[in-house]
Amino acid sequence: MAISMQVLYFHQHFNSPKGVVGIRSYQMAKALIRKGHSVKIVCGSYDGGVTGLTDPFINGCRRGMVNGIEVIEFDLPYSNNDSFFKRTLLFLKFSLRSIKLAFTERYDLLFATSTPLTAGIPGIFAHWLRNKPFVFEVRDLWPELPKAMGVIRSPIILRLMSFLEWLTYYSADKLIGLSPGIVDGIAKRGVPCERIALIPNGCDLEIFDTPSEPWRPKEVDSGDLMAVFTGAHGVANGLDVVLDTALELKRHKRNDIKLVLIGKGKLKDSLKSRAQVEQLDNVIFHDPVSKEKLSGLLAAADLGMQILANVPAFYYGTSPNKFFDYIAAGLPVLNNYPGWLAEIIVKFQCGYVVPPDNPAAFAATLIQAADHRSELVLMGQHARELARLEYSRDLLADRFVAWLEGAY
Repeated sequence: MAISMQVLYFHQHFNSPKGVVGIRSYQMAKALIRKGHSVKIVCGSYDGGVTGLTDPFINGCRRGMVNGIEVIEFDLPYSNNDSFFKRTLLFLKFSLRSIKLAFTERYDLLFATSTPLTAGIPGIFAHWLRNKPFVFEVRDLWPELPKAMGVIRSPIILRLMSFLEWLTYYSADKLIGLSPGIVDGIAKRGVPCERIALIPNGCDLEIFDTPSEPWRPKEVDSGDLMAVFTGAHGVANGLDVVLDTALELKRHKRNDIKLVLIGKGKLKDSLKSRAQVEQLDNVIFHDPVSKEKLSGLLAAADLGMQILANVPAFYYGTSPNKFFDYIAAGLPVLNNYPGWLAEIIVKFQCGYVVPPDNPAAFAATLIQAADHRSELVLMGQHARELARLEYSRDLLADRFVAWLEGAY
């Protein structure tokens, strides 16, 4: 007979399906509950996220039930638009409050997911001082990614982060990496491979099986080829290449191809300003939408754009939600950087791969797609089959639950 666990689950940026950001933690918590376990999720207030709690904060905290999950939310509002100093301060505040819960709450196993890396700090204390099983999930390699992007340059801060990374990995009974590069990065810190599992982001097939009413932004005609990007508009996303591509399409007089950018981020205003100055009416900006409304948009789209800045650390070290949403919706994917996702696209013939920083090749591929719609249909079928057979959220959630059960 299976043993029921009480899982204390730390994710600073937790979101329910009512929000406009990723719902991996929500789905994994629901999977644990379906298997007979109980879950308490500890989080902050994330810009674009909706925890599901509505009662007022009391002494900087509120708690309640959200679809069977007990949610403990700290009054710590976070936005990617915040300064580096403010974000760092919020990360540390969340960790300090989380440590207190790690000592006072009742639970059998502590699970923490990054980013930020500081999310694992309560697990370190729980492991060494309460002898609790600790599982840590790595969504991005820190400090490797911030260092590669030039976001953090201080040798002292980088060394401190490297030590925290090593200590967190060393303290965890088991670890999860969301991409092959992340798994390799964990192993390079001396963690035995048998303690690491690859469980990437997944496809919410039940949402995309029955999408909401298909829709397009009003600027996109029914006959246009609509290529969609859904996600943050930040430094890491490298969206200037989309505007460069839009210029190329203008030069080719291909006004029947529209590039739709859904989301927000610290660079969105500057991108919009540039598009206005350069009269790029073939680029349409739209606010973030919920997963349900997103399903209707992708149902009406022709192509999903998987865009990242040309940083080699990204090639194998990220697991973008948007890619899995695209293939769940049966959309071909246009990817603009090498790495594990590019290899999947080529292997399963579910889209196109273009070189990084090459708007001419990007535009030429969009023109080819617009002129050969039957190819898109076939690629979309391959994408959907890939989603169903390899990356179903249910399949990955079962693997996730079994991995946590094995640590208890």
